[in-house]
Amino acid sequence: MSHTDNQTPPKLYAAREPIFPKRVSGSFRNLKWIIMIVTLGIYYVTPWIRWDRGPALPDQAVLVDLAHRRFFFFWIEIWPHEFYFVAGLLIMAGLGLFLFTSALGRVWCGYACPQTVWTDLFILVERWIEGDRNARLRLHRQEKLDFRKARLRVTKWVTWFLIALATGGAWVFYFTDAPTLLVDLVTGQAHPVAYTTMLVLTATTFFFGGFAREQICIYACPWPRIQAAMMDEDTLTVAYREWRGEPRGKHRKSEGSEQLGDCIDCMACVNVCPMGIDIRDGQQMECITCALCIDACDDIMAKIGKPRGLIDYIALSDEPRERAGETPRSAWYHIFRVRTMMYTALWALVGVGLVFALFIRPDIEMSVAPVRNPTFVTLSDGTIRNTYDVRLLNKHGEDRPFEMSITGHPALEMDLEGVDGDVVNVPANQTYLQRVYVLAPAGSDPAEAERSELRLWVEDLTNGHRASKESIFNGKGN
Repeated sequence: MSHTDNQTPPKLYAAREPIFPKRVSGSFRNLKWIIMIVTLGIYYVTPWIRWDRGPALPDQAVLVDLAHRRFFFFWIEIWPHEFYFVAGLLIMAGLGLFLFTSALGRVWCGYACPQTVWTDLFILVERWIEGDRNARLRLHRQEKLDFRKARLRVTKWVTWFLIALATGGAWVFYFTDAPTLLVDLVTGQAHPVAYTTMLVLTATTFFFGGFAREQICIYACPWPRIQAAMMDEDTLTVAYREWRGEPRGKHRKSEGSEQLGDCIDCMACVNVCPMGIDIRDGQQMECITCALCIDACDDIMAKIGKPRGLIDYIALSDEPRERAGETPRSAWYHIFRVRTMMYTALWALVGVGLVFALFIRPDIEMSVAPVRNPTFVTLSDGTIRNTYDVRLLNKHGEDRPFEMSITGHPALEMDLEGVDGDVVNVPANQTYLQRVYVLAPAGSDPAEAERSELRLWVEDLTNGHRASKESIFNGKGN
């Protein structure tokens, strides 16, 4: 937090004071522009990418098909029972967040967080319409609502609303065929859930990006309060070289000015900060490590003929070395250390495991559920019959003939309900339920024993792939 009077108790919440960041140029600002363009491009364009999977499957490259309980990602198809792939990706995302925070502080928050990306876009629109910082400040402080102020505000809000509407619209396109849904939305034939989802996302994007902005990062997001556990003294984060900049003051040709530090107290670092903080007050929870203050300060240092880096990515462990006039250790020393390497190893291990599981998963799967009510039936000739519900999963984009068989005691026989023979035609990309009867002739060992082991098999006659499940045959137990 910023330095405050020790006599004043800290407030849990402070009323928002509008922040009007000044335009800045530099390497970090350019990096933020690139990331914003790439991430927004991916978000808005991805639902429109086509991917031919054959006549029985959707041709949308990325699709969360809730109706059929599947997730499509280009050539990858995830079924409900394979949710561990999604869980693995979430674990990788968490480990990646730990890794980047441990190495470079809140770089996720400063560059790629959706709240940051859309807020940057909204601020850009605001700057285009109302002008840079000073112009926006004058408009904000103008109490009289004249035609010009009303025109600028309405233009800005309408543009924000259109961006928010496109954001909500793009989201619903991930859950059904995008071109079809677009036509349904325009003609008023889409499902009410689609309109409701768009309305909620439009409203939240409009409010969060246009009005709440830094309040979301400070009060709604839990990460600022967790980040301290992820960072240590070797973490590189945006900081002010106080030992070089203090005492701050205007560098005039007068007595005593030679005793001043490099900071000329121009407030450039504060004016460009989207969180409205002063990085010179030290590390603060509100800082999202966007590094715009570095660009602003470097620009001022270049103009007054001072070395760049008064505000920079700095590790706390390098402070004593720099105060003593020694050269700080390289950034790679702080990035590649035991803690970050452990996070990297865990992240890679989960990723390799997911890729391995993806390539070894079978094309066909089966599950066997014995019918327990009753556990067995005695037929008129003394034959003992057990009943099983077998679910066959065909992951191919075409119908496939599956041949079923059993192994175990040679006396056991199999009969398929509604099927002449032992071959079942399973529809493409579907789970097919087949009732199977297993019979043991009267007097045979399985009929007289209490329990006998067996295994049900299924073979894809097209490619020869097989799957099997163990089960139990229940006899009279004599």
